[in-house]
Amino acid sequence: MNTVLLLGFVSLLTDVSSEMVYPLLSLYLMTSLGATPAIVGVIEGIAESLASLLKTYSGYISDRIQRRKPLAIVGYGSAAVGKLFLYLSTSWGWVLAGRVVDRFGKGVRTAPRDALIADASQEGRLGHSFGLHRALDTLGAVFGIAIAYYLFTATKGQYTRIFLFSLLPGILGVLLLFFVKEKKPRKAAAKIHPLAGWRKLNPRLKAFFLVAFLFTLGNSSNQFLLLRANNLGFDAANVILAYLICNFVYAVSAYPAGRLSDHIGRRTLLVFGYLFYGLVYLGFAFASQRLHVWVLFGVYGLYSGLTEGIEKALVAELCPGESRATMLGVHATLVGIGLLPASLIGGFLWRMIGPGAPFYFGGVVGILAALGMFFVVPRLKPDVCPA
Repeated sequence: MNTVLLLGFVSLLTDVSSEMVYPLLSLYLMTSLGATPAIVGVIEGIAESLASLLKTYSGYISDRIQRRKPLAIVGYGSAAVGKLFLYLSTSWGWVLAGRVVDRFGKGVRTAPRDALIADASQEGRLGHSFGLHRALDTLGAVFGIAIAYYLFTATKGQYTRIFLFSLLPGILGVLLLFFVKEKKPRKAAAKIHPLAGWRKLNPRLKAFFLVAFLFTLGNSSNQFLLLRANNLGFDAANVILAYLICNFVYAVSAYPAGRLSDHIGRRTLLVFGYLFYGLVYLGFAFASQRLHVWVLFGVYGLYSGLTEGIEKALVAELCPGESRATMLGVHATLVGIGLLPASLIGGFLWRMIGPGAPFYFGGVVGILAALGMFFVVPRLKPDVCPA
């Protein structure tokens, strides 16, 4: 089976597992464990940011040893173990531990897996490959959320039982990964130093990394979107359905967006994606009716479809060769590490000013990031990554 397709199904199963849990976490923390929105922000910020520190290191190790698959197996396996902590949780500290283990796995697997996809892609079809992977990955999220909705209503809100059921697809995803074949490493007499040429990296690529990082400072955890829906009158079941709509739109838009970026370039889609993000967050700030929330979750899914896979394709395109996993990891780390201050800021603004405040902040940052992306991306050329 095609490597990209097989990795897509691995991610599909893993996302079924993860999204059976994710839309329930903030509700579980606040209704069952007595946590506040600020604690939700702390948990998400710490888990995402600490795990993100691993993404560059994992990519670097992958390039040094010229192996991708072993690190991917460790990463996907850790994600499954993290669900066990959630099942055993009796306080928000257990949830924090579970999220850290889960995100540790994401930090270890992300760059090597993305490098596997890039290595297996045909020339000129990076957008196609990453778009296909993101589509399958997010289709798993759609299935996972739908299952979570069914189990939540069928079990009358028994959160820990759902956490236990989420282990099964996660384990299946790890087993499927063993069938992935990676290219044999090239024989080299000298050791590979993936970061040796960092200073020679094109300033425009560094600027792209900077814009992506600054954007993340306004991109607080998606848990705040779920809390905002609840704040506007959605019960737990409808919160799950709104998140399902978001992921469905993401799933159906990711693949065509990736293919389109191969033909018209990455800039236009990235600018529109960031702009949609800014408008959606401003929409959440002004929202007053339930209909607004349904529409906003759909447009938020479109933002994800227009950006996540295309950003990866852009970095992989600009960074072929022996530093590919490292630079994919650098990008993932810069994006992820900003989630700690972003989530802390979001929790603080919510508590001190009101539920709309984090979304005013995120909306302005998103629009500024769209302008920054417009000026940074056009002149990037695929000749800037050191071997």
